[in-house]
Amino acid sequence: MADVRWPDEHLVAAAQSGDTESITALVSGAHPHVRRFAYSLCATPEDAEDAAQEALIILYRKIGTLRASGALASWMFRIVRNECLRQLRLMSRRSEPVFDEGTVSAEDAAMHRLEAERVASAIAALPGDQRRVLIMRDIQGYSGRMVADLLGLSTAAMKSRLHRARSAVHHTLQDPMFGGRE
Repeated sequence: MADVRWPDEHLVAAAQSGDTESITALVSGAHPHVRRFAYSLCATPEDAEDAAQEALIILYRKIGTLRASGALASWMFRIVRNECLRQLRLMSRRSEPVFDEGTVSAEDAAMHRLEAERVASAIAALPGDQRRVLIMRDIQGYSGRMVADLLGLSTAAMKSRLHRARSAVHHTLQDPMFGGRE
């Protein structure tokens, strides 16, 4: 069975001090954990792979900035979460309609961007299984059958997750604490 523990604090401390072999071992040892985080947080497997790679690059480059050697797991979780959120925001921007600058005021454009951020945050807050279904179906435009097949679900299970995801996003956007309507 594979070792499921994070690299120990001695390895982290050696990597923080700049030991090249320790940094390499640390990145290698953290890789399965980082991938697991990414697959649980990101919308698609492709986004998860991208987020995991970006997180490992950040680990390699910035291990010296980690304050406590025992905080590696939480630090990496935050990096992966932020990368998944960044990818979600990029995806929502790519799917935004192009505005005719002559007919849309700067205020309207700013309000549209704020609303897009609210929606992206609400989607990012969903459990991973619901988030993947919602993004693949409603944002990427895959058919229900294709989403079900890609995720290894029955059509009924996919529809159930999609309904729960849509309901949760709607509820979040209506919540006055989240900037929704009262």
